[in-house]
Amino acid sequence: MPEISRFFGIIIAMYVKDHFPPHFHARYGDFFGLFSIETGDLIEGNMPRRAIRLIQDWTELHRVELLDNWFQSQKDNPEFHKIAPLE
Repeated sequence: MPEISRFFGIIIAMYVKDHFPPHFHARYGDFFGLFSIETGDLIEGNMPRRAIRLIQDWTELHRVELLDNWFQSQKDNPEFHKIAPLE
């Protein structure tokens, strides 16, 4: 699972040819979550409220880049691009 960003101990990644809807995976310590790219909502998993807010803020800033990576991930030979961390 290619890592596309990392900030404040949160690791953001995407699987190649993962299922719809467009989403990404986030890990924070022992917590794991699946987040919608379109809404920033936690779809599945469990995360501390503060981590969810940071991930949602980051998603809002980088939605276009996330969607580009999502559509790349659906190809046979995807080219993922790193996305700037939240600062």
